[in-house]
Amino acid sequence: MFARKRGILFVVSAPSGAGKSTLCNKLLDDLEGIDFSVSYTTRPPRPGEVEGKDYFFVDRDTFMDMVRKGEFLEYAEVYGNLYGTSKSFVQERLKEGKDLLLDIDVQGAKQVLENMQEAVGIFIFPPSLDELERRLLARGTDSKEVIEKRLEAAKWELDQAGMYHYWVLNDDLERAYQVFKGIVLAERHRSKRLERM
Repeated sequence: MFARKRGILFVVSAPSGAGKSTLCNKLLDDLEGIDFSVSYTTRPPRPGEVEGKDYFFVDRDTFMDMVRKGEFLEYAEVYGNLYGTSKSFVQERLKEGKDLLLDIDVQGAKQVLENMQEAVGIFIFPPSLDELERRLLARGTDSKEVIEKRLEAAKWELDQAGMYHYWVLNDDLERAYQVFKGIVLAERHRSKRLERM
C-alpha cells in the first residue's frame, strides 16, 4: 500500500479562447482531491464570476503592495491587468495533500515552472488560429481590438509551448478532456510522488 507525499501543482495555460477554463472546470467537477488555485487580479469581474472562487479581485495599489511584500509565487501583466498567485495559498494546499489546478498565462507559468521543479505544465492548443478567432467572436465579451490583440498574443504563446510537460489539442472537447484527465491521473501515480506504507 502507498500514500501520496504531497499535492501536485498542475500549471495549465492556453491562448485565450482555447477552452482551458472549460477543461479545468470539467476536471474540478469530475475528480476528487483537486482544487482551483484562485489567483489575484486587478481586472473587474466578468458576468457570473465570484469573488474568492474565480479570482480575488483587488485594486492596483493592493496588488503592488503584495508584490513589494513578496507574497506572489508569480505575477504578470496581461492586457493591462495584473494577475498573481499567492505563495501561501499554494504551499498550504500542497502540504495538505491537495492537488491544485493553476490556470495562468504563459508569462506566469514560466516563473512557476522555473521555481517549482515538481510542478506539472500542461498547454492546451486550439485546433487553429481561425477557430480561435471564431470562438473569441462567439464569446461576445471582447471588442474587435481586444480580439486582435488576443490573436497576436496567441501566436507568441503557441511558440512558448515547448516549456510545458504535456500538450493537449482541444479540437474535440470530450477527447481533449479524456487526455487532460489522464495526465492528472498518471501524475498522481508516479513512483516519486508516492511512499510505501
